[in-house]
Amino acid sequence: MADTPRRIHGRNEDLARLILAAGASNKSLAHQINRIAREAGRETRYGHTSVANWVNLGMIPRDPVPRFVAVALGERLGRTVTVEEIGMFDRHRGERDLGLDFPRDPSDAIRVAATYWRTVDRRKFLNNSFAVSAFTTPVTRWLTQPADAATARHTGRRVGRGDLDELWQAADEARLWDSKFGGGHWKSSSVTECLRLRAAPLLLGTYTEAIGKELFSATAELSRVVGWSAFDIGQHEAAQRHFVQALRLARAAGDVQSGCYVLTTMSLQTMLRGHPQQAADMAEGAYERAKNAAAPRVLAFAKLAEARAHGRAGDARAAGAALALSENLLDSIRPDSPDPDWLSYFTHARLAADATEIHHDLGQPRAAFAWNAQADAMPPGQFTRAVGIRLAVLAGSHLQDHDLDQSLTVGTRALDILRTVTSTRAHGYLTNFTTALEPWKTHRTVRDFVARARTELTAP
Repeated sequence: MADTPRRIHGRNEDLARLILAAGASNKSLAHQINRIAREAGRETRYGHTSVANWVNLGMIPRDPVPRFVAVALGERLGRTVTVEEIGMFDRHRGERDLGLDFPRDPSDAIRVAATYWRTVDRRKFLNNSFAVSAFTTPVTRWLTQPADAATARHTGRRVGRGDLDELWQAADEARLWDSKFGGGHWKSSSVTECLRLRAAPLLLGTYTEAIGKELFSATAELSRVVGWSAFDIGQHEAAQRHFVQALRLARAAGDVQSGCYVLTTMSLQTMLRGHPQQAADMAEGAYERAKNAAAPRVLAFAKLAEARAHGRAGDARAAGAALALSENLLDSIRPDSPDPDWLSYFTHARLAADATEIHHDLGQPRAAFAWNAQADAMPPGQFTRAVGIRLAVLAGSHLQDHDLDQSLTVGTRALDILRTVTSTRAHGYLTNFTTALEPWKTHRTVRDFVARARTELTAP
């Protein structure tokens, strides 16, 4: 049989690991693959060199041979082995669907997530497009069943408390650095490496049901943080794939609260990419599915996202109702209320910052000013990007109120802050503001501001 292998991404560590676990030599595995091929009506003549090339060079034999390899390893390991698990997924399908799968079976979900994190390279084959349809199946399946039964595994290295603490710490640090410096900061790539080098192998390790639940929750939050950072710098397709994996792992963890948070984040991406109606549905669904299981702060965040989507769609009544419920939920939090650490940043001041944007979108500048006064409590040093975005939005509200001088004053403050942040999303708010200044383009102060913004936001 003529073989035209394709090379993927260097050494195939997934295949190497399984061959080692199966206790197979390259020669014996090649003979076994030839036998399976003959039984399927195909004649192959693979030898130890072929297997070595698959492992060391990352070559993929022509279909259907990858399936024969998976069957051979499955026979030796006494379980089903998938083509994705051995790192020989169809490249054309892989580039289109890798990371967007939302398997029904928890074991399949774990393998899909590990494969995605260990093989993805968004700079090479992921573009900046956003397809709201990619969220349809994940959202539907999560809303139908937001929690799986607990899962344990008994292969690979044992996962312990220290491993979980490391993952949670990585997520905490990534959230902090992302909010201060933007998604393009080096810490974002650092946490991506944590997913690839630490989280993926742990998912395929040995753990009890209790450890597994927390492992899935921690990796879900890591994937969500990486997804948000990717979205922040304009890597929209990469973000979607990370969000989908985060939502699936939250379900594997049986963590409805985490799933609500991830789905709410997906709603925000959907709204900011120009689909406010679908975003409102997603946020409302997240709230309704989790309202009997999630903490008040998590539910308040979902309602805030819904309010933002309604505001972007121009529905003042629906936005006001969702915003009021979000505020009431935050007010209901007591010292003994369940309150996840990973959402501690969402305070009344943060709600007020987003409410400022909601009323800007609705063309209600006076209401935006009132909410902005409450949002001033946000510390700029801790929430650099959020403060800069709020000021850019506020500058636009002053334009709506026909106050050019004040809009430029506030816009300059926003520029001073956001020029230090590596965030395509945040810079987009300033771009929107400069566009809104078009009717005043003959004013010298406007020309100076626009020129400075264009220079400083595009500087390397």
